[in-house]
Order: sequence, then C-alpha cells, then structure tokens
Amino acid sequence: MLHNCGDFGILNAIQMALADMQIPPHKATIFSGIGCSGKTPHFIKTYGIHTLHGRVLPFAQGAKLANPDLQVIAVGGDGDGLGIGAGHFVSAGRRNVDMTYIIFNNAVYGLTKGQAAPTLKLGMKTKSLPQPNMNNSVNPIALALVSGFTFIARGYSYDVRHLKDIIRKAVEHKGLAFVDVLQPCPTYNDINTKEWFQGADLVDPTTKRAMPRIYKMEDQGYDGIVRDPLEMNDKMAKVIEKSNEWGDKIPIGVFYQNEHISTYQERIAARIENYREEPPARQQIADASGKTVTNIERLLNDLKVDK
Repeated sequence: MLHNCGDFGILNAIQMALADMQIPPHKATIFSGIGCSGKTPHFIKTYGIHTLHGRVLPFAQGAKLANPDLQVIAVGGDGDGLGIGAGHFVSAGRRNVDMTYIIFNNAVYGLTKGQAAPTLKLGMKTKSLPQPNMNNSVNPIALALVSGFTFIARGYSYDVRHLKDIIRKAVEHKGLAFVDVLQPCPTYNDINTKEWFQGADLVDPTTKRAMPRIYKMEDQGYDGIVRDPLEMNDKMAKVIEKSNEWGDKIPIGVFYQNEHISTYQERIAARIENYREEPPARQQIADASGKTVTNIERLLNDLKVDK
C-alpha cells in the first residue's frame, strides 16, 4: 500500500470495529481476493485467507456455512468483486449468508497499472488510460440491492471513525451485508483524489471555503431501515434514488437494512435439524490414527448402476 492510499483507512476501520466488538481473534476470519486490498488479512490479528481473483465470496460463504459461529468478513477491490467476481456477487445476494463483504472502491485496477475498473464513470480518463473509458459504470449500491443483499452501506476511507461505525453495523446485521468504500488511489486515479472528495474545486462564493462532496445521509434524516415488510418497496426505491447521486454531492451511510429476510443458515437449519449443533466444522472426519470415519456407502449405493 502506498502512502495516502485509502487502503490504510479501511484497514484501520476494520481493526477498530473488531476491537470495539471485542471479538476474540479465533472467532473471526478475514478473506481477501486479489488486488491492492488482497493483503488486508495479513495485517489483522485473526484467521486470514488470501484467495483467488474474483472468488473471495465463495470461499467466505463456505467457511461461514461450515462454522456458523465465525464472524466472517470478506474484502476485495471493485475490479475483483464487480468485474471477474460479478457473478458471485449476484449469487451471494440470493443466498443471504450472515457475513460482511467490503469493497475497496477506487475505480481503477490499482495493482495492475491503473486500467479502468467497473466503477469508473463513462468518459473519464485517468492518467494511466490512453483514451477515455468506453464502458458505462456499475452502480455497486443498486446492484447489491437488486441482488438481495439485506444490509447496504457506503463509507469513505478518509473518515475512519464513521467507516468503523458502518462496518460494526454491517457485522452485527443478521444477513448478508455489503459496504462500498470510496477511496482515493494516489497512484493511478488522478480525478477522484482526496482533494476532489474534499471539494477543493467547489468553493462557496460567500465563505470562500471548499464544499466537501461527501455528506452523511443520517445527518439529513435519511432512514434506510425496513421496520415493516410492507414498506420494503418504498425503502428500495429510495436506495436507488440515493445511489445515483454523484458529482457535487455523494452520500455515505447506511442505504438499506432489512432483517425480515431469512438467512441461508436459517434455511439450512429448517432442513437439517442438527445443523446449528453439529455444523460441518464440528463433525469428526478422522479417528486418532487419521483414518476416515466418514461412511459413504449409502451414497455409493445410490449412484450404483446395475449392469
């Protein structure tokens, strides 16, 4: 990570959130994909798994379902999660596994010389691009909503305390939580810089002061919590409206939270009575000598083809 890279703010916010919740190191696991965010597990005192490009969600979901008592946090870049990993992003929303996914969103592929990432706006030309971006951008908040994520928020990497509070809410949420974190990339994104987010080019003619683009939705009375299933559609419509704000005003905070949707663990428990008491991670797979105790005779009989 480079000096002034937004990754540091996100890393600090994750560390602070876990410390605030007093989660023991052995009760949490951090998964990462490939990219600038990939080293995150290396700097947090918990179990950590550095996975494959675009595949962090399958790994993380598998661990959570195998051991429901773990607090699982997956992290990855916008290219990792919304480019090669976009299919897994949508599929994860359908399941609603009780875990948290954080995307480090700097609109470029920062590890591989600054190519346009899925979140870079159409027509933008960062310093590493020979010509302006030809593709329309992905709206991470809206995509998470229509995919089925039940907690959706956005933070800013230079407002670490606010981001820490958002991450804590995401981890404590019952269901699949998504946090989109806007962060400057001082190496390759020379448009969405720290100064740009601070509004250095937007000067109030009266006060002669910069007008920050980032604003907290809660300060303006926005409420994205679904308290009654009957208000879900109205809340979702407001999320779409807010998620399309960009340019001079960019909202951060909790866009949406709905705990009226069953988690994937609850759906499994409805079919397997002892799932919570004996999840896969607690089941014995070998005896003291290392010999397997798994009996697959029934499975083999089911698959047997008579000749």
